[in-house]
Order: sequence, then structure tokens, then C-alpha cells
Amino acid sequence: MLYFEKIMGTPLTPYNTSESKKQQVATMFNNVAGTYDFLNHFFSVGIDKLWRRKLVKLIGKTNPKMILDVATGTADLAIAETKLNPDKIIGVDISEKMLDVGREKIKSYPSIELQLGDSENLQFNENTFDAVSVSFGVRNFENVPAGLSEMRRVLKPSGKVFILEFSKPGNWLVQKLYYFYFCNVLPFVGKLVSKDARAYTYLPESVRMFPDGQKFVALMQEAGYKNIECKPLTFGISTIYIGEK
Repeated sequence: MLYFEKIMGTPLTPYNTSESKKQQVATMFNNVAGTYDFLNHFFSVGIDKLWRRKLVKLIGKTNPKMILDVATGTADLAIAETKLNPDKIIGVDISEKMLDVGREKIKSYPSIELQLGDSENLQFNENTFDAVSVSFGVRNFENVPAGLSEMRRVLKPSGKVFILEFSKPGNWLVQKLYYFYFCNVLPFVGKLVSKDARAYTYLPESVRMFPDGQKFVALMQEAGYKNIECKPLTFGISTIYIGEK
């Protein structure tokens, strides 16, 4: 917790209001739920689907029967995880409207259940899940160490957490192109298509401030994970982190 406070400083929030970050993030995703899937795939040029496939392939190596997908959003990752033939996938998210979109998408996937839930206060018993996954959600946690600890708590012994998150490219040219796109193109198109322009200026800010790479590995170690792996993808634009309970 002390390391988190040292590297993060004042938490970044979507809006300049007196509400907690958690409340603001829920509001933001409720506002953009209707256009989220379209913009998500548009902005990533479909690469996000490849990243999720890579994540699911890594999860599959553990042969999980019970999977928890935290910050599930509209359930894209949960749906992709059905290819692993688990007994149950439970997706939790703090945005009811994102879950409403997801519920329409999972009607033909009986193994998936979506619930309103808080990543920092998961309503499950200890040692429940074989695997816990998060795609592009950790940087929106109000308290990252608390979220990491909760996910570890609900994992079975030797279970693993799989986290896919944006990161900062190491190559200076890729980094310049990346930030130009994130800070100029993304907010402009987001404002045109979405009714919440702030959501698409918050995104690049949240990526810039997120403690990626070895800083995030240190947070996972602090939360008690072992055998941690850090796998950069596509010039380091995103990274997969794996940790074992």
C-alpha cells in the first residue's frame, strides 16, 4: 500500500466532482455503454481482439473450471473464455448499463453469469476460482492494491490472476505515435460518437499515470502473488501480467 501511494500520488478521476473515483468510473461507463464496443474496436483497429485471444490462450494452460472476470464490462473477455469450456464464468462490473449490454450478448452462453460488483469487495468466498481475469480494468480501480488483494483472496491455492492492461511503449517513435493518437485522435472521435467527451480524455491520462511494467509487478508482489510474469504485447502498447496465489 505504501509503495502504491508513493508511485501514484493523487488518484486520477474521470470528472472533477466530490464523488469517489469508484462512483465517477461507474458514471462514466454508464454514459458510454451504448457506444463502448464500437469505439473500443474502432480505436484499437481490432488489435484488442488479438490481445484477448492471447490472454485466453494463457488462461487455458491452467484448465480452469471456475473463472471470475473482474471489470467485465460488456463481457467480451468472458465470452472469449467460453472457448476454454469451464463449468462457470462469473463477470462482475460496477456499471449496470455496461452489464445490460453484456447480458444481451451472453444470451447464447449459459456458462456465463454477470453480476454488479466491486473489485475491491468481491462477494465470493475465499478459494473459489481457478482463474481470475481482468482486461483493461485495473487502471480504473480506486484502490489498486485492494483490488489485487481481493482477487488473490478468491483464488484457489495455486490459482492464477491474468491481467491485460495498457502500458507505455519503450520505443520512442512508437511512443510518440501512440500518445499523438491517444491524446488527439481518440478524444476527438470519442467526443463525436459518445455523449461523454471526458471519458475519452480520461483514457490517455489513465494510461499515462498507470504504474506499468516492473512497477505493477512490484504491486502484485506486495499483494502476495508469486511466480509473476510480465508479457509486453505489440511494442509494449499493452501488457499481460500473470500472478499465482
